[in-house]
Amino acid sequence: MAMKSLFKRKVSMILQSRRDSMPLGRPPRSASTSANEDEGLKGPQVVLENTFQLAPKDSQKFPTKKAEDILKTTFLTHLLDTKYNGDTCKNLTTQITETVKTQVKAELGNNNRFKVVVLVIIGGNTGQGARVASRCLWYPQYDRFAQYEYHNESLFAVGIVYGVYYE
Repeated sequence: MAMKSLFKRKVSMILQSRRDSMPLGRPPRSASTSANEDEGLKGPQVVLENTFQLAPKDSQKFPTKKAEDILKTTFLTHLLDTKYNGDTCKNLTTQITETVKTQVKAELGNNNRFKVVVLVIIGGNTGQGARVASRCLWYPQYDRFAQYEYHNESLFAVGIVYGVYYE
């Protein structure tokens, strides 16, 4: 018991000394406010509070069909007459992933609460079978995904866009 009371006294002394060292009427300066003052910006810094919104509004559902259309058009523009080559397809996978991600985020707009994850796989089409699988924590009422598969005589491509709702 004596240790707890000693600990409480030390904590209260530390907190009191911190309160005494702060100027009255102003919050303590942080790195972000000092950077704003250095750049010549004036006025109080806007602090947004949490909305604690646990479910998306009906107008804010993840656009699965539009994401699938974006995947389809991106695959057709990048892969229509492409022959499989491991080195070029490595760069092409990255390029397609970034293109799809930016287009889906633009479709969602600024006030979205979805984490967008894009997965693109390109492989050689030599007659073998391939199975693509992924796992994640999922809340089926709000989280959505879109997928598209593309095949030609030289390669196959699978694209998946996940829209995971977060608060």
